[in-house]
Amino acid sequence: MIQTSLIDIQCLMNVLKTLSLVALAGLSGLGYAAAQEPQRVIAHPGVNNARPADARSLKWKVAVGRFSNETQYGKGIFYERDNDPMAKQALDILMTKLNASGKFILLERSDSEKLEAELKAGQGQRIGADYLILGSITEFGRKTTGRDGLFTSEKSQTVEAGVSIRIVDVATGQVIYSEEGKGQAQTTSKSTLGLGGKAGYDATLSDKAISGAIDQLVENIINKCTDKPWRTYLINADADGIIIAGGAAQGIRPGDTFTLYKRGKQVKNPQTGVSFYLAGKPVAQLRVESVDGDTPDTQYAIVSVVSGSFDKGALDNYYVQQ
Repeated sequence: MIQTSLIDIQCLMNVLKTLSLVALAGLSGLGYAAAQEPQRVIAHPGVNNARPADARSLKWKVAVGRFSNETQYGKGIFYERDNDPMAKQALDILMTKLNASGKFILLERSDSEKLEAELKAGQGQRIGADYLILGSITEFGRKTTGRDGLFTSEKSQTVEAGVSIRIVDVATGQVIYSEEGKGQAQTTSKSTLGLGGKAGYDATLSDKAISGAIDQLVENIINKCTDKPWRTYLINADADGIIIAGGAAQGIRPGDTFTLYKRGKQVKNPQTGVSFYLAGKPVAQLRVESVDGDTPDTQYAIVSVVSGSFDKGALDNYYVQQ
């Protein structure tokens, strides 16, 4: 009887061993299947899982004139317009901030009065830019305040600045944006029982105040200069090829396509005396074959006509638009 029990126990152990092997084989198969299952990407409604195309915008040419100084200092008898450090500060700060946006080719123009005269005479094409920015420092002041206590003293320096900006559309000579921004910068020093920092003249406050004023304007300047389709012009169309102004510096690449428009009729509003062009009509599609030139002022693109046609003897009647 004992021998029979031993046999039963041995049989039971063999059965359990067999079941264990079967279970392990099943788990192994499941693991292999899981490892072999391809990874799936689930696209939820309204979600684009594809990588967006490389969005890029062509750069506008913007000329920035020298800032004028309309403060009391700028009206003094000892004021030297060509050596005004404050006006140069404002110009440098604005140029730096606009350049950081990566949306413009900036051209510095020191002869602001000549630029305005050319615009009034209808000679805006001489400026060589799409827009002209004219600025002035309208307000600038520095004050020092302080208080003395029994054991402590405090001294503060405050600089306030106001900057006015005008944006002129060179093609029309019209002011499309005008605004004034104000900035303030301050530094404070404290001392206790004669111990602590002493505030001397802080020249950096001028930069900070002017920069703060310009900061209020930069975003609007960028938006106003980029709120319409990029445009350029035909500069040649003969046996040597069809050439448009602009090249690599403005972001033009071989393979880019543009629409050629015939300029609309010029009309004049008798109430305001302002002349303007009616909307143009598309007449051809152009494709960029190559770009060349050394500087933004001399770069150009050679294009071919994909469809449509135009009068090669009247290039001034057309413009190229993105």
